[in-house]
Amino acid sequence: MILKVDDPTTTAEVSSILAEVIRSAVDPQAREIDQNGAYPRAALRALGDAGLLGVLSSRDVGGLGLGLRDAVRTVEALAGSCASTAMVVTMHLAATAVIEAHGPIEVRRSIAAGDHISTLAFSELGSRSHFWAPLGTATAAADGVELNGSKSWVTSAGEADSYVWSSRPVGDSTGMTLWLVPAGTTGLAVNGGFDGVALRGNASRPMAASALRLPESAMIAADGAGLEVALAAALPTFLVLSAACSLGLVETLLAEAATHLTETRLEHLGVTLAQRPASRAAFAKLRIRADEARAFLADTLVALETGRPDATLRVLQVKAVAAEAAAAVGDGVLRLCGGSALRRERDLERHFRDSLAARVMAPTTEALHDFVGRACLGLPLLDEQPAP
Repeated sequence: MILKVDDPTTTAEVSSILAEVIRSAVDPQAREIDQNGAYPRAALRALGDAGLLGVLSSRDVGGLGLGLRDAVRTVEALAGSCASTAMVVTMHLAATAVIEAHGPIEVRRSIAAGDHISTLAFSELGSRSHFWAPLGTATAAADGVELNGSKSWVTSAGEADSYVWSSRPVGDSTGMTLWLVPAGTTGLAVNGGFDGVALRGNASRPMAASALRLPESAMIAADGAGLEVALAAALPTFLVLSAACSLGLVETLLAEAATHLTETRLEHLGVTLAQRPASRAAFAKLRIRADEARAFLADTLVALETGRPDATLRVLQVKAVAAEAAAAVGDGVLRLCGGSALRRERDLERHFRDSLAARVMAPTTEALHDFVGRACLGLPLLDEQPAP
């Protein structure tokens, strides 16, 4: 079944079709994606064919025209099956938010049709999680602009159809400018591979631009306005959807723990683990921690939807809240399930590893704590970018 944009699309329809895509295309490949570090092409193709990669795309260009709340449901459900797929979709939707606001209509139509994967290319070697301070340059050239720079980690590197790329401005020594860089552009390269502990299938790898030429029309918004675009579109979408990814992992971890507690018997006592007060109390603490994070994410969505004065603060907080909850729940579930939790034939081990990734993914928990502290104490959110 494919979502149709010519009729009103309901949340129930999205959820139903998403569940079928997960059952038929995501679940069967999830373990292999983790074991082999394979990019989830089949899952993305199925999501695109169903119309789900255009959840944030305007109906005017053929998308579903839905909002961040439906994107949250989509990413959370995907993360419960395959966090690598969920993170690819998270970065795609964060890039889509930028392209929808400032990108060319032909790319917007292709994204809405499910034929185009995009991603953000912000994090740079030498700046770590300080995405607002790019070191890469953009200089005027006879036939447009030349980009030079190195990105430390780009999700879907070498796999995406386009990259929302950040650089220093063309005409100013400070600030940031964004570019839409098509895949296959001469001078664009993936530098190295990734064989990590978690999110092994999201193709997160270093990339570089070397004497990469683009027309001036590839600039997103105005020269030097990239930070404003990132803060208004890319960052809120990424932070909220990253929290959704963490919650999807949390729910799967708790479901695994519940199954273990109810099915594992202590034969010498004639009871299951779930019948022991200590096990129930430990599980309850994890369930409460998960529900606290879910309530915070729900409040963040309400703050954004209603334009509440604290919306920016909630957005800065939500990834840190959910990432730390996921790490705590993952650790607690391993304690509850004992040695069996670490057996690779069980998916619990995979979900545990993936649950740790968000806290070190830029902006890291520590960077977000700094943002929140600055916001609460009336300080500038970002340090002034030094001149080159």
